[in-house]
Amino acid sequence: MRVTTTKLKKEDAKIVYQETAGLAIITIHRPQAKNALTANMWDELRRIALGVLDNPKNKVLLLRGYGEQFTAGSDIKEFHAISLEEAEQAFIHMEKTISTIENLPLPTVAVINGAAMGAGLELALACDLRIGSNLAKLGIPVGKLGITLNNQFAQRLVSLIGPSMTKDLVFTGRMLKAEEAYRIGMLNYLVAAKDLDRYAIRIGKLVASMSPASLVAVKKSVQQCIQSVPDLWQGSTPFVDQQDFPEGIRAFVEKRPPHFTRN
Repeated sequence: MRVTTTKLKKEDAKIVYQETAGLAIITIHRPQAKNALTANMWDELRRIALGVLDNPKNKVLLLRGYGEQFTAGSDIKEFHAISLEEAEQAFIHMEKTISTIENLPLPTVAVINGAAMGAGLELALACDLRIGSNLAKLGIPVGKLGITLNNQFAQRLVSLIGPSMTKDLVFTGRMLKAEEAYRIGMLNYLVAAKDLDRYAIRIGKLVASMSPASLVAVKKSVQQCIQSVPDLWQGSTPFVDQQDFPEGIRAFVEKRPPHFTRN
């Protein structure tokens, strides 16, 4: 087994990378912040994900969070100290990482033990399969923060759970418990938390035993089927609303309800 740990001292975080028996395993480790990713962490995650392809023995990527969290998504507190333009660029970097993982030419599996929220949910949805424990919670409470969904962001949800459920999750900000997420298809598998890692390894090895040509072909074909818009960035909504985003971030940091107003 090969194990590599990338420490990001500024964020007091690390991303652990392992290779074993044809499986590449990435673990996001920042438990003091619910495994939330800073801009630097998003960039490092992308670099590590691309590095999976350097070893031809890697057949499947497992992506997980440390402890009883997947990831709370982007570090919202980080946005409080930067400009709107810098925040928009941070979201673009985030999307670049998520798209990189989504387009890797090998199967990807999100292993979800705890909350996958906001960009953390998008990261999970970018994976081909999702295995959740009974502790899994999935949601996208961007409406409390003034974060808007661009086309690529929304497309992952719509293609999986449909337009009405996508709007429901944003309109209400509610979190789906593991059983409901499994019922509507956001989770492919649901197992007890104590069995999650072992089950994920078993599924990973099963997928790795299949024809690589078949796996790559089905990823490409499925993506072509669901991606009706050739360029999802064209005419897309920005991530950051000029009025609601600053108020949403202030409210988050001050631990109070946001007060959104429109002229």
